[in-house]
Amino acid sequence: LMIILLGNGLILHGHGKEVNMWKYEKKLQFPVNIKRSDPNMARHIITALGGADGEMAASNRYLHQRYAHNHPQVIALLTDIGSEEMNHMEIVSAIVRQLTRNLTVDQIKNSEFAPFYTEHSLGMYPASSASDAFVAHYFQSKGDPITDLHENLAAEQKARTMYENLLRLTNDEDVRKPLEFLRQREIVHYQRFGESLRIVQDNLDSKNFYAFNPAFDK
Repeated sequence: LMIILLGNGLILHGHGKEVNMWKYEKKLQFPVNIKRSDPNMARHIITALGGADGEMAASNRYLHQRYAHNHPQVIALLTDIGSEEMNHMEIVSAIVRQLTRNLTVDQIKNSEFAPFYTEHSLGMYPASSASDAFVAHYFQSKGDPITDLHENLAAEQKARTMYENLLRLTNDEDVRKPLEFLRQREIVHYQRFGESLRIVQDNLDSKNFYAFNPAFDK
């Protein structure tokens, strides 16, 4: 399985400086080794890939938002976390794949996974647990650093809640361990975005944080 890790830096917009942004390594950020099939749990966990609070929305959110920011530290953080969310897409996909790879037709027929199987067999497809396909309106990029960072703080908390809900649905430690890892990363990201919001606010000309867009209004 291929994951993506941040490499030598980021592209500094407007400075004409081109650097390598990603390094590819053939391993997951956290190992996934699931022994027992569970199609119902797979149906629930797929939402962490393509649901409104899932990893695909998160990665797109942060990697698109960074273009409107004017603080190098915040741009770097958005690139770091947006890249890490790609890693998390791989982890979630590995969990779903390992929960379903050995299913029989009878197991599929008698499970909540059957509707997904009808459309995608045992392939991977970004969707929610309610079978809604991923759509771009799951994430927002407003071009306002303060607005975007508040969006990100809320997104990380919603993702944490999602993983906690998933953890309540399984007692399989092979499934719980990677889910616990992903939950913990949401907490770390929330903390980092809080620090980024402080950086932006501390560098504003005005102390009224909501009077203007620091990336647009001069």
